[in-house]
Amino acid sequence: MKQGIHPENYRLVIFKDMSNETTFLSRSTARSSETMQWEDGNEYPVIKLEVSNTSHPFYTGKNVLLDTAGRIDKFNKRYAKKK
Repeated sequence: MKQGIHPENYRLVIFKDMSNETTFLSRSTARSSETMQWEDGNEYPVIKLEVSNTSHPFYTGKNVLLDTAGRIDKFNKRYAKKK
């Protein structure tokens, strides 16, 4: 690794997947004003995630229909043949 380019201030942070409420503790330099109590009784900053390995279709093997209906309707409206 190249010396002097990596941050020195890593700390324990709770990452919370908002789609399925899964949480995990890891180290990060990300800032957060919210805190949460972990299983060990200590309070740690919370970083909220939209997608993590517990909810992403690639890792779960389940196809999840995201909000594509709005995009499809928008596409059809834009490129519909004029009558």
